[in-house]
Amino acid sequence: MTQQTVAQITAALAQIQNPRLGNDLISAGMIRSLTVGDAGEVTFTFVLGSDDPATLVRDTRRAIKAVPGVSSVQIEVVDPGTSGAAVPPGATPAAGREAPRPPAPEPAEKPNLGHVIAISSGKGGVGKSTVSANLAVALAQAGHRVGLMDADVYGPNVPRMFGVFDKPAVTDGRIEPHEVAGVKLMSLGFLVERDAPAIWRGPIIMKVVGQFLNDVNWGELDYFLVDLPPGTGDAQLSLVQTIQVSGALVVTTPQEMAVGDALRGAKMFERVNVPVLGVIENMSGFICPHCHERTDIFLTGGGQRLADETGVPLLVQVPLQPGMAEHADKGLPVVLAEPESPAAMAFQELAEMIHAKMAGRRMALPIIEG
Repeated sequence: MTQQTVAQITAALAQIQNPRLGNDLISAGMIRSLTVGDAGEVTFTFVLGSDDPATLVRDTRRAIKAVPGVSSVQIEVVDPGTSGAAVPPGATPAAGREAPRPPAPEPAEKPNLGHVIAISSGKGGVGKSTVSANLAVALAQAGHRVGLMDADVYGPNVPRMFGVFDKPAVTDGRIEPHEVAGVKLMSLGFLVERDAPAIWRGPIIMKVVGQFLNDVNWGELDYFLVDLPPGTGDAQLSLVQTIQVSGALVVTTPQEMAVGDALRGAKMFERVNVPVLGVIENMSGFICPHCHERTDIFLTGGGQRLADETGVPLLVQVPLQPGMAEHADKGLPVVLAEPESPAAMAFQELAEMIHAKMAGRRMALPIIEG
């Protein structure tokens, strides 16, 4: 790689302004450990503070890729609170300071999976798996090819939601997903005993997520839903580092505690530049099956407050409904069991909204590149 190309990369970085600081990335010391390989591979660490716009990473990648001779760009984003002060490109970290870790690999595109949508919650018990299962079925009923990956390794609920517990078949070294109601399913619950405790460390979680993405015969899909564990841990990071995610849905209940936890999940996706498509408020009031009057069992407005704070729409409010838990225990999502009920219609409306949002977007929307 010529010195001219290195100079062009540096010049490109110097053209990008940090609006918070009022100067460019080079002057702000936000770029460190920049290296350029002989074949044009560019790697560096990007020091991004919590108050800095995440779009700076996307703009930086785009600017460097436009430089002639650059073949690939790998960026490790670190927080200044944990990375130490940034140093300019080409400089050596100060003596005694720990060298930066190698950059994470660029997420892969998997066009056969279609639109990859992560379904997240800040805490357990808010109905994230219920939303995942019913949204998957509603999309399939609308004629779309759908896959649902249960990435909640600590509490895989997808097997129970669909009433399937058998181990999947393996053909030519690839796992064949189960299929129920037009939805292809994969879960750790198919591979381990139902009463086995899930004691998993980060590297094992990363391996499970990678295996489900790469070693399962998903075929050609239009939508690939990922039911994530609660919180912002290894499974979430493994997903966004392994595959390009089109968007995320955040599930909450009306209570303020659930909203606060869900907010952290939404902010996590913003930090890795995955667009949050919207908020789903579950258990949003009780609809009487006789008089059809709504009664707010819990506090109200939590989903809207979360949507307002994150700047994304509140997509649907799924009401409490008698019999939903019993249907789930029997392996029947409410969209199948009671398709005309208020909860089922909310999920059908959600499926229409998701399809409308994804219309016109290319498959496997990049995380960093817009």
